[in-house]
Amino acid sequence: MSKTLIIAEKPSVAQDIVRALTPVVGKFDKSTEYFENDTHIVTSAVGHLVEIKAPEEYDVKRGKWSFANLPVIPPHFDLSPIDKAKTRLNAVVKLVKRKDVTALINACDAGREGELIFRLIVQYAGTAKTPVNKPIKRLWLQSMTPQAIRDGFEHLRSDKDMLGLSDAARSRSEADWLVGINGTRAMTAFNSRDGGFFLTTVGRVQTPTLSIVVEREEKIRKHVPRDYWEIKGHFAAEAGEYEGKWFDPKWKKNPDDPEQRADRVWNEQDAQAVAQACRGQPASVTEEAKPSTQSSPGLYDLTTLQREANSRFGFSAKTTLSIAQALYEKHKVLTYPRTDSKHLPEDYVSVVKQTMKMLSEEDLPGPLASLSVHAKKATDEGYVKPNKRIFDNAKVSDHFAIIPTLQAPKSLTEIEAKLYDMVVKRFLAVFFPPAEFMVTTRISTVKAGAVSHSFQTNGKVMVKPGWLAVYGREAQEDDANLVAVKAGEMVRTEAVDVNALRTKPPARYTEATLLSAMEGAGKLIDDDELREAMQEKGLGTPATRAAIIEGLLLEKYMHRDGRELIPTAKAFQLMTLLRGLQVEELTKPELTGNWEYQLAEMEKGKLSRDTFMGEIAAMTERIVAKAKEYDRDTIPGDYATLKTPCPNCGGVVKENYRRFTCTGKSGDAEGCGFSISKIPGGRSFELDEVERFLADKKIGPLEGFRSKAGWPFTAELKLSFDEEINNWKLEFDFGEDTKDGESGEPVDFSDQQSLGACPKCKGHVYEYGTSYVCEHSVGAHVTCDFKSGKIILQQPVAREQMTKLLSEGKTDLLENFVSNKTRRKFKARLAYDKKEGKVIFEFEPRAAKAPAKKAVAKKTA
Repeated sequence: MSKTLIIAEKPSVAQDIVRALTPVVGKFDKSTEYFENDTHIVTSAVGHLVEIKAPEEYDVKRGKWSFANLPVIPPHFDLSPIDKAKTRLNAVVKLVKRKDVTALINACDAGREGELIFRLIVQYAGTAKTPVNKPIKRLWLQSMTPQAIRDGFEHLRSDKDMLGLSDAARSRSEADWLVGINGTRAMTAFNSRDGGFFLTTVGRVQTPTLSIVVEREEKIRKHVPRDYWEIKGHFAAEAGEYEGKWFDPKWKKNPDDPEQRADRVWNEQDAQAVAQACRGQPASVTEEAKPSTQSSPGLYDLTTLQREANSRFGFSAKTTLSIAQALYEKHKVLTYPRTDSKHLPEDYVSVVKQTMKMLSEEDLPGPLASLSVHAKKATDEGYVKPNKRIFDNAKVSDHFAIIPTLQAPKSLTEIEAKLYDMVVKRFLAVFFPPAEFMVTTRISTVKAGAVSHSFQTNGKVMVKPGWLAVYGREAQEDDANLVAVKAGEMVRTEAVDVNALRTKPPARYTEATLLSAMEGAGKLIDDDELREAMQEKGLGTPATRAAIIEGLLLEKYMHRDGRELIPTAKAFQLMTLLRGLQVEELTKPELTGNWEYQLAEMEKGKLSRDTFMGEIAAMTERIVAKAKEYDRDTIPGDYATLKTPCPNCGGVVKENYRRFTCTGKSGDAEGCGFSISKIPGGRSFELDEVERFLADKKIGPLEGFRSKAGWPFTAELKLSFDEEINNWKLEFDFGEDTKDGESGEPVDFSDQQSLGACPKCKGHVYEYGTSYVCEHSVGAHVTCDFKSGKIILQQPVAREQMTKLLSEGKTDLLENFVSNKTRRKFKARLAYDKKEGKVIFEFEPRAAKAPAKKAVAKKTA
């Protein structure tokens, strides 16, 4: 009997489809990878199973990246299985090829990515000569209720209807590959012209995101603080005292000076004159009180959840996504988190009522227990009802908003409970009535001769808490109440304070504010059509924004300082390069806006795939040509003058695109010839680092250097005087780590405190160069070979951790090792293995599936 294969995007969706179809097509038998009955087979991917790659003859290995191999514009793309999904891919492909499977239904998510996931699986299942030739239908779901799923199967779309979306999905994927691969290789080749390997990654989303952060930092650096004064009056009424701030009622916004404000005075004498004129004087009072309502914010999409979790708890976007994913996959208490919608399908009212009932009746654990009261109130008062602000099919894309499921939470960790609490509170609050306030604006006017001075006081009194009750804000804050003033009462100006202040630069981005900037990047575009195309998208998608930020951190374009994200010298260098080469489109969200506009046209059948890809190839060729043909010595830019003098002649050292160079005592001559690279070993100097390096003539150990083959390493740098050139030159110093002791020179450790006993010979262990070494492994008489790096795979090993290893046999769990092969972070302890006589990695044992315990995994560090 012939069967129809249904391929969903996720296992949970496959299960929902089976539950919905069982009453219609009969019971399914469950297998490891699929469900099957007499007429249908239901299986799923786990997101992307296949990725595009260049054919083998176009695949240039990293160590051979050069202009000679660029641009890379293959005539077609091959497919490659994603390593971690190979088992699932093989299972799905096997089902596609089954002889009794005569038709396919694409049940992947309703959007561009869902279309691409399905199409690539089917393409991979066939070959160029014998593609899979089975009829295809498309299931298009915006709601996952059983009835919505059954309705979707009653109205399957034809394959022909989906070709525009398929073309757009493939084109976006291939265009990202072309721009990312060629842009990265071209900029890397340009920056590696002087030798070494300086990896310089660019991308359609990554680079404009970085540009947002760099532009903010440029404003911060260029900001010049200005002094201003605020005037505050203290007024006495019959009922008590209150405070007001002076302002100029005639003030108008100055577009050329955004630091101007109605309540700022830019001259101290003027501020003191106002204060002197008002002190002790009577003031007339006018008041305007207006009722005001405030509705709950909308339901969470992923970006909003990440933003608020970063603001409240300091969670990174990546951490929030992983917690939400665990609540979805493992605990099954949240709906699918990788969504850009804040709305629910219109047929979800009954599901929401059931969820609200579960929350009201369930004995929720710990601090979540208080939420049951509000869920019960929402149920009893009938708050859940059709409402376009919440239930709107037009505003549901591939997925709907993040809400709790019908599954009650059990055994959540502390951070999982925090995130679940956020989602449940927002879910409850959005159905509650608006909060009601009485907002009062009071103007106290002091007449000093012919001049009047105005002071403003604001008050906000809660009348009904509404949704704020869910957040525990039923009571009015004490400081929001205003002292009453009778009609016509004159108050007295008891005191006037003049406060000296300074303007501040704009705040640095945190992950929360950067996610907002990425989401709203379309607002930065001038072109109306492109801005509209990006209105719903922004830079990246909710599912990819965390990875974009983490990628910029991994590539050392930014670093975290507390919650702030600070761009590095490498980031400024990239922006200078792209501006100087006149390929600034890579730094602007207009590129994404233009793509989104054209891809939308392609989906409607108004633009051909060949035309779009031809434009992408031309743009790629232009980017490569601009880098390849640039023939000047430096790139124009805003470069620094160092404070530290030239170590050779005491002259002024200035920065250019590639080097720090002496420009003589006057700062505009040729100088003494002293010059060092800005990117030794493919690692950019930060300005504070080069200042210390020139002053101390050494620095380190530093991580992030790269060999010519592109592998990371750690080293110290030193300035050595070279008599042949009669000047100082930069050298790598590996702390005598390669052939320690061959010089026969004794090493003096008398100024150091021992970290502990050597595990091999019981001698003392000290810091030496880039390593921790046994005192008997260096110097004139080498009798031991114990040593361990201060930085291992980009993870600094602190002195106290080495002391712990020597005394207890292992360190604490260290979290920031970076694999040389995959460049992914991993966690491990460092431990001394007596049998091997080496420091090794010791990984945390995974939770055992069987009762038998597994041995701790070991690997040489």
